[in-house]
Amino acid sequence: MMSEFGRFTHAVVRAIPRSLATEALRTGSPEELDLSRVQQEYELYVSVLKQRLGLEVLELPADEALPDCVFVEDAAVVCGDTALITRLGAESRRNETEAMKDALTKLGLNIVEMTDESATLEGGDVLFTGREFFVGLSKRTNQRGAEILADTFKDYAVSTVPVQDYLHLKCFCSMAGPDLIAIGSSEVAQKALKIMQQMSDHKYDKLTVPDDLAANCIYMNLPGKGDVLLHSTPEEFPESVKVFERLKDHMLIPVPNQEKAKVDGSLTCCSVLVCKNSV
Repeated sequence: MMSEFGRFTHAVVRAIPRSLATEALRTGSPEELDLSRVQQEYELYVSVLKQRLGLEVLELPADEALPDCVFVEDAAVVCGDTALITRLGAESRRNETEAMKDALTKLGLNIVEMTDESATLEGGDVLFTGREFFVGLSKRTNQRGAEILADTFKDYAVSTVPVQDYLHLKCFCSMAGPDLIAIGSSEVAQKALKIMQQMSDHKYDKLTVPDDLAANCIYMNLPGKGDVLLHSTPEEFPESVKVFERLKDHMLIPVPNQEKAKVDGSLTCCSVLVCKNSV
């Protein structure tokens, strides 16, 4: 099972609406967004997935009525041949799931929809380790959402982790390899890691980076390429990148995210990864 962890063949992404600059939800102080830089970041991200890594990329059209729609990760959780279409915690984003559902249906996945109106779940709060799920209980994801995820993916244990001070669990952690959790060094991040360690029967290795936001990275295990890690750039987080550079067996690919970070975007936010081999 773990030998398949990080194996992907397809990525679903979504083009950037102009409304992202003026109407996107954000938790921090409003900084002006340079839409042309966002577009450059997005194009480079898609190019890495498609040209550099050889994934088949399905690009959904932008929707001006959905300013945050580029952040596709929140609309679905995919594991194996099943996709859980979420019920986003931010009401203004709920219609983002329609295009995602259509795309994942076309890819032949079994679709489960979260219809319970008391439930909320966003993919940014879902960390899949290859062995189990950790679900952040945040302003966007609640206990009922975590329960529905557990019902959907019955083969895996699901544990919940309170998320404080951040929008999502994966704002300060992600998987950097099999059994390797990338984690920020703040008190909030370390406390969450401790809870995950207590909840799990498995002992994970950890890769601690100085900057919480840099802990959001994308791990893949691809035929002919081996361990691949998309991570933040030295321009954004130089000290954290030095930590990633210790991963000598990984193909390391720095991917800029400075502009999208102004509207709480991270690297994992911008794609839903699928392995069609398992379908």
